[in-house]
Amino acid sequence: INWHLKENARDHRTSKFSSKELIVRRGQAFIITFNGTGHLEQNLTFIAETGPKPSKQAKTQATFGISSTVSKENWSAVLQSTTSNSVSISISSPANAVIGRYKLNVQSTSMGSSSPANLGTFVLLFNPWSSGDDVFLPNKAECEEYVLEEFGIIFAGNKHHINSFGWNFGQFQGDILNICLSMLDRSLNYRQDPATDVSHRNDPKYVGRVLSAMVNSNDDQGVLLGNWSGNYEGGKNPSSWTGSGEILQNWKKSGFKSVRYGQCWVFAAVLTTVLRCLGIPTRTITNFSSAHDADGNLRVDEFYDASGNHLNRGADSVWNFHVWNESWFSRSDLGPSYSGWQILDATPQEESGGIYQCGPASRNAIKEGDVDLDYDCPFVFAEVNADCMYWNYDPTSGKKILMFSESTVIGQFISTKAVGRDDRVDITSDYKYAEGSTKERDVFKKARKKLGLEDKFDPTAPTPKEIDQKPDISGKFKVAGPLEVGKDLNLILVLANLTSDAKTVQVNMTAWSTVYTRRPVHEIWKDSISVTLDPQEEKQFPIQISYAEYQQHLTTDNMIQVTALCHVAGGIQVLVQRDITLDNPAIDIQVLGEAEVNKEVDVEVIFTNPIDMEVMDCVLQVEGSDLLRGILEIDVPPLKAGEKSSTKFKVIPFESGPKHLLVNFSCDKFADIKAYKIINV
Repeated sequence: INWHLKENARDHRTSKFSSKELIVRRGQAFIITFNGTGHLEQNLTFIAETGPKPSKQAKTQATFGISSTVSKENWSAVLQSTTSNSVSISISSPANAVIGRYKLNVQSTSMGSSSPANLGTFVLLFNPWSSGDDVFLPNKAECEEYVLEEFGIIFAGNKHHINSFGWNFGQFQGDILNICLSMLDRSLNYRQDPATDVSHRNDPKYVGRVLSAMVNSNDDQGVLLGNWSGNYEGGKNPSSWTGSGEILQNWKKSGFKSVRYGQCWVFAAVLTTVLRCLGIPTRTITNFSSAHDADGNLRVDEFYDASGNHLNRGADSVWNFHVWNESWFSRSDLGPSYSGWQILDATPQEESGGIYQCGPASRNAIKEGDVDLDYDCPFVFAEVNADCMYWNYDPTSGKKILMFSESTVIGQFISTKAVGRDDRVDITSDYKYAEGSTKERDVFKKARKKLGLEDKFDPTAPTPKEIDQKPDISGKFKVAGPLEVGKDLNLILVLANLTSDAKTVQVNMTAWSTVYTRRPVHEIWKDSISVTLDPQEEKQFPIQISYAEYQQHLTTDNMIQVTALCHVAGGIQVLVQRDITLDNPAIDIQVLGEAEVNKEVDVEVIFTNPIDMEVMDCVLQVEGSDLLRGILEIDVPPLKAGEKSSTKFKVIPFESGPKHLLVNFSCDKFADIKAYKIINV
């Protein structure tokens, strides 16, 4: 048999896979040729089957002879050409066929009841280029980006300060396709009932939901173990990964033990790799000021003590950013208006159906407040819409007083990478109507009503009187100077008296290092001042937190939360807070010469130590699809204050076109400085 690997891969847009096995997309014909058949073609019967118990009614087995036309509903074979000793046949699968690895057998009826001959195996994938497929995406440029592109950009930081880094999805590299298929075969659904599970693999809703559970380790020994503690001993710090390939390969190599450690963007990036590999258009989405509403009341509560410390109390939280996925497919279960982008989230936050999985939630359903639709719409709706309540809590008496509430802070600057360019696109308006507009408030009310929150008395909720109380003063933190690791942090606290009476204010200030979920890790600074404000007066108070004070306690997220709790004599307390993200110093990548396929080219990475102390334990990590196989790790000698280092290495590209080289530099004072360079091969 000749599988025509090259021609079929070209027609099915699977040429980027480096496989000796035929990989094709459903709903589209592929050609095979037999030799030595001796005019049996009229009497050939093919059997294509997948899964452990193939059956016709489960649509995991198809038996079909040679016919004159292609069938839309079923598998079919059409004669292409014959010679004296060979026959070419075009085989088509239906657009809703089960995806996965198939065995192909052939039987000749003219030989009597001979047993079928096994021709070998092939892999069938989703087909976003085929109009009959649930994942059909009409825009060709979007298909290129969301299925075939191996490089991505992930946005992070906070709403005042968005930063980004490159990621190597690498869905076509090495053994990734086999690992993706084994993820499906290791899911809880497969373990419980293999035959039924395989029969549902024609449905992108099902496949997406199952894989959102398999990317995290909870429940099913899935790919990645989450860790948000700030201490990553016994594994790799989540911010040090640069691509999904290493994670998926490590999972397989260890005998499918969960890889340590992941945080939200790592879960989302791995899910992007797996879904793109299987042919479902997928992208990563970053939501800034993302709510984690643990109790389903569309409200997150935050607690502060009298000194202004953010208390780790209650299950609700507001993350500086959270990353999830959108995948493109139709929703026959909900109707055409809910088709299109669907939200999937592999980060283990809350259980759904008893296990840690999330989605697919229709993005249109989220925008319209249709939170009663499958799957997990209330949780996703809260991530972008929840109201925020800030309480002063006294741990000794257990009493809490509402300081203020906000309905416009959650879900801002929702971001994804542009199609065909390395830019940020803001898609907030695809998730909700303009913040504060009547339409947006109506949708919020509709969602509350559908969740039964309108009629239910909530003893933990603030009273209308508490919500309506007006503060006597306002405050904010302004940044005064660079936000860079290695430099002192300079801020200005601005307080303004909003009344026509003089006010005395006791201000308790703290600064804590945090992880990106705003979970406080270590106190780095505190101070308190007493202030008198004349009627309508505004005063500024400079604050300096030195590098020496924060250096020891900074997490690898480079984040600091600064809080001022203002006790106003005779008035309500006012909370002023700001989340600060510090930038790492830059690294520079230079390609020395022309890059050509199968020829060595030199690359130089330059880093200058910006601080006045030595940096040690320097490691450079390099990867890039079609440029390097696996990951290059280079130890870099220690650098004295202000010293510049140049590290050179060679790459041998094995595919032509624009390729992305990703580097990650770490040392004892700076964690995971990332950069990437486009190399035109």
